[in-house]
Amino acid sequence: MTDEGRIEKLESVVAHLEHQAEQLNAVVVEQSKLLDRLKKEVQRQSAATETMELERIKANSSRPPHYHQ
Repeated sequence: MTDEGRIEKLESVVAHLEHQAEQLNAVVVEQSKLLDRLKKEVQRQSAATETMELERIKANSSRPPHYHQ
């Protein structure tokens, strides 16, 4: 193989690797966005669950009759 042929092959391999790196980067960016959305959703669900639990506790912990004024 001539030097020119080897250089062309190397250039082709580098171009292919650059393309793959760009594709992988796009996947990582999308996964990062999805992860951020999922974290926010988990936080929202946790807050809602906590609120519901606190309301349930308040509803079930009525004061004894002698506490009412």
